[in-house]
Amino acid sequence: MRTTVGFLAMTLALAITAAGCATPPSADIDAAKAAVDKAVTDGAGQYAADAVKAAQDARAALDAELLAQDGKWFKSYDKARELAAAAKAAGDKAAADAVAAKEQAEAIAAKEKADAEAREKAKAAAVRVGGKIKPPTKIKNVTPVYPAAAKSANVAGMVIIEATIGGDGKVIHAKVLRSVPMLDEAALDAVRQWEFTPTLLNGAPVPIVMTVTVNFKLQ
Repeated sequence: MRTTVGFLAMTLALAITAAGCATPPSADIDAAKAAVDKAVTDGAGQYAADAVKAAQDARAALDAELLAQDGKWFKSYDKARELAAAAKAAGDKAAADAVAAKEQAEAIAAKEKADAEAREKAKAAAVRVGGKIKPPTKIKNVTPVYPAAAKSANVAGMVIIEATIGGDGKVIHAKVLRSVPMLDEAALDAVRQWEFTPTLLNGAPVPIVMTVTVNFKLQ
């Protein structure tokens, strides 16, 4: 009997000692929280919202597990250690995704700016069709979509547009010279998609300005 009691006491003492030695993986937890916080602080939500949410969810799961262990007598932090690693990985991924998305957004913005500057330069250098400058041949036509509201109101007519065509034959600018208010935007949308043969001056392609017309007829 004494042997049994002694054995039970020793087992209990070992269990209590083991419980007392079960401590949270503080370094792993701190690293996980730092990774998620960094992603949020660096503005990753603006460029990688889904990845940031995944990181925040992973951190929430870690916090819930730590809270659950706090309420237990016999603690085990194996799961918390795994969740901390997952949260850190998610935080690092969110930060990396944000950097990549930001670089892509900046590259797109830079290209759009360069394209806009190129269009403005081409507009300034464009020569008007006439004399030696012959009208180019249209090689891509887009038929305008007749606005339903204009049809219902029996609005028809001719929209006259001044189009600036780049050296590559694509329309880089279009503005209405003669308006039919309910039809202008449909006409502009179509003309902006037209393409022409490049116009050559002294053997080199040049941007040109020409007048085009878009007719809307009721059937």
